[in-house]
Amino acid sequence: MKKDIEIPIAKDVYVAAVHEWNEEFLSKDWNAYIINNRATQIDMVLIVSKGYDGERKTSLMRHAIGVVDAKSFQKIELIQEDVLALNNEFFVTYYAENKIYERRFIFEKNTVNEASLSEIPLLEKEGVFAK
Repeated sequence: MKKDIEIPIAKDVYVAAVHEWNEEFLSKDWNAYIINNRATQIDMVLIVSKGYDGERKTSLMRHAIGVVDAKSFQKIELIQEDVLALNNEFFVTYYAENKIYERRFIFEKNTVNEASLSEIPLLEKEGVFAK
C-alpha cells in the first residue's frame, strides 16, 4: 500500500532572508521571500512560519501567497531582529503539475546575519538561504 503513494520532491523553490533598506522606517530590515526558480508557476502557495528554541517560541504566522510566477519571487514577511536569535521555520505548501508539494525551510538560530550574506538569484540582492 505505502509503495503506491508518490511523495513529490519540491525542487527549485526556496526561502531566503534578505537584508534591505526600509524607506518608511529608515532602517535595514530582514525580510523573508519565497523564490520560484521553476520554469512554471506555483499555485495556492501557503506558508506557515514560526520561531522556536527550547522553551521560547513565537506565534504561528500563516500566509496565503496565492500564485508565484515562474522565475519570480514574493515577499512573505518581515523578520524582527529579536526573532533571529531563534530557529525560524517556514513550512511551504504549493500546487504544481497537478500535485501538492511541501517543504520545510529552516534558518537556524543566529545564522541570519551580515557575515552570512550571499547573492540571491532573481532578487539580485544579498541575503541568506534557508536550509
